[in-house]
Amino acid sequence: MLSSPLRHYAENLFAGVRETAPPGSWQRGLLSRYALRMISLREQVCTPEAVVAVGRDHEDVTIEDTVRSAMEPSRLLVEHLATTHARVYGVTTGFGALATTVIPEEERLELQRSIIRSHAAGVGQPVPSEIVRSMMFLRARSLAAGYSGVRFELVEAYVRALSVDCVPWVPEHGSLGASGDLAPLAHIALALAGEGIFLGKDGEQRSAGDVLHEHGIPPIAVDLKEGLALINGTDGMTALMSFVIVDLENLLDFADAVAALSVEALLGTDSTYREAVVGLRPSAGQHRSAAVIRSMLEGSSIVASHRDSDHVVQDPYSLRCTPQIHGAARDVAAAARGFVERELASVVDNPVVFSAEGELANTGNFHGQGLSYAADMCALVLADMAALAERRVNRMLDPVRSNGLPAFLTPHPGTNSGFMIAQYTAAACVSALRAGASPLSVHSLDTSAEQEDHVSMGWEAALRTYRSLATLRQVLAIEALCAAQAVRLRKPLAPGRGTGALLEELSAAVPHMMKDRFLAPDIDRIADYISSRSWQALIPALQGDAS
Repeated sequence: MLSSPLRHYAENLFAGVRETAPPGSWQRGLLSRYALRMISLREQVCTPEAVVAVGRDHEDVTIEDTVRSAMEPSRLLVEHLATTHARVYGVTTGFGALATTVIPEEERLELQRSIIRSHAAGVGQPVPSEIVRSMMFLRARSLAAGYSGVRFELVEAYVRALSVDCVPWVPEHGSLGASGDLAPLAHIALALAGEGIFLGKDGEQRSAGDVLHEHGIPPIAVDLKEGLALINGTDGMTALMSFVIVDLENLLDFADAVAALSVEALLGTDSTYREAVVGLRPSAGQHRSAAVIRSMLEGSSIVASHRDSDHVVQDPYSLRCTPQIHGAARDVAAAARGFVERELASVVDNPVVFSAEGELANTGNFHGQGLSYAADMCALVLADMAALAERRVNRMLDPVRSNGLPAFLTPHPGTNSGFMIAQYTAAACVSALRAGASPLSVHSLDTSAEQEDHVSMGWEAALRTYRSLATLRQVLAIEALCAAQAVRLRKPLAPGRGTGALLEELSAAVPHMMKDRFLAPDIDRIADYISSRSWQALIPALQGDAS
């Protein structure tokens, strides 16, 4: 545990890193690896990277001793109000449209247990374990803030379950993104109460009681206000969007890098990527994309071979405007990151407990409209990034427009179809992503007898966008395959410093194709390579070598 002065120093240090470090940089990687260990569960500056570290990388979560004492005042107030005649939502009354129904004192514990059982009503395929783990972490953080009026033992239970990787079964559909992610969070709470379902290591459903017993974890016994507190928050949407932001920012870096390889493949010019040219628009995203492309192309004899040629006066937009399009995508991702970071700094329970004032206050912070807007914005970006990559692929395969490359990038067209159908696949993926980019944030429906008459649909929007990341990754893998094949066909001309290093790794994963072969495994191997992020070390601009 850190001493208080050192903890404050760490908080200031990481806050500075967060403000100045570019997405995907080694500085943000440092923040991701050490934020949870160095900053308390209750007071840390939480980032999307930290959420991903807990969910995907199984980063340890620790609880400082101060959390218990910070939670006690609000808990004492809840217990006191429960003994009075005060009408307190969710403590002495029912929920939603039943908020005016006063619950007899002898039924108030059953009220809290019933809400978890009744709200665990989701359907569909299980939510990925990495998302469920992150939701558990975020719910523990929310309770530890000391505004929920619950016992410290609930935070302990969630963190202990994370430590042994007990992952509840959470079905995909059920949340409307307002009044919190009720159904998904209820499935988690019900499992930890010993009544729900956990996921086994092979994805099978297992009885919660059996799993808890095997790990020596006692089921949580929900007390006053605690059933409501366990399910009322935006933790599901926030977890999903944390993954969206982190993965999208990394895909944007790879998209810039592979676009540079496509520029060489198509004998494009690098003049429009000059700092002076892109500097005429004050877009941080555009500057970063151009810097990545410039750094990748540095030293390219392919680009140099036609720098003074008149083979083309202007490159097509899919090459020439890449920094502008990718840069706009980066700027949108940065705006979406702002929504997520604000959510990570928020208290989203309802009602919240102000112990000093002796008050339980109703709030609307459980409404996820901002996250829903962010999810829709990112869905637009995913669709258009894939569309741009597919256009570059299509151009590389067309002998009329590829500046000398063989049809479909095969040395023996006719007998061989080369990458013809890979481009079909990319086009199909683009169509799916475009369909998935129609906004869900405007699809509110009345619920709870019109008490909840506007909902965000943020969970559905975020889940759809999270799943779309894999589709964009497949399209970028197809572009990488085609660009690598095309640049190898340009020999003896050599690629740039960065593109050459990328080409070497792509070629090690998937060799040059002299005649047709089974392409699906090749696409999957490159998609896995993109997911590994080892390519980040090959981009000079990410290492501080280029501006």
